[in-house]
Amino acid sequence: MKKNVCTFIALFVVTGGCAVSEKSPSSNDAVGHSGDRWRVISAAKDAAQAQGAQTEADVDKDFDLLEDELTGQMVEISDPLESWNRLMFHVNDGLYFLVVKPVAEVYTNVAPEPARIGISNFFQNLTTPVRFVNCLLQGKGNAAGTELDRFLINTTAGVLGFGDPARDEHGLEPADEDLGQTLAVAGFDNGFYIIWPLLGPSTARDSVGMVGDMFLNPIFYVEHTETAISISAVKFTNEITFHIGEYEAFKSESLDPYVVMRDIYIQYRNKIIQE
Repeated sequence: MKKNVCTFIALFVVTGGCAVSEKSPSSNDAVGHSGDRWRVISAAKDAAQAQGAQTEADVDKDFDLLEDELTGQMVEISDPLESWNRLMFHVNDGLYFLVVKPVAEVYTNVAPEPARIGISNFFQNLTTPVRFVNCLLQGKGNAAGTELDRFLINTTAGVLGFGDPARDEHGLEPADEDLGQTLAVAGFDNGFYIIWPLLGPSTARDSVGMVGDMFLNPIFYVEHTETAISISAVKFTNEITFHIGEYEAFKSESLDPYVVMRDIYIQYRNKIIQE
């Protein structure tokens, strides 16, 4: 077992959990808690621009309508840590513009898109145990079987998962399951809302789920701490490259980005739990 579990828990909170879909860089069917922030932002942005070549005024109007609709449908969430959460929101905002985005832009210039998609595919394949186990825990036998088939096909024909013939040639879509969803199915409520550094929005339940899923992630069992940190850093940076510009668009269209992010996040999590 790990000699320094606390080190890896801290590492996971800072850099873990991101994975983008292998289908395309802009797709929103990634698995992973930190990936939820990007899926939420992508969904809002895509909905606002769904009509394609719209005028800026039309896009603004669509985004406002989306925001109003989501807020109207929202199930209230306890936010007793709002002072902390707003602080972390601004910390993440600063980190994004000062560190994350510049590093991601350099990485994008160094690594061509096909290579980045391949790396995304690799990490998607590597984290199969997270989705497979949670499918089983939720009684989704067919989805668990699909995850196993995807892993076998992509590890072999996809050359260690850098390709995705399971989807491209066999039409096998990845599941979107994590321990936070499993706990919800078991009857646990969201609990309080919380924002983590870099990871972004979460809840008490989903935060517990993140730690649980960590033990199903093979990266956790890399013995050399520096190597594990490097792997997670590449994973995180590679994810960000597919979403540069989305956060800026989201922020510019929101009167209070903190509230909008919180409300859309909770509704998004509730939606995927019900599916």
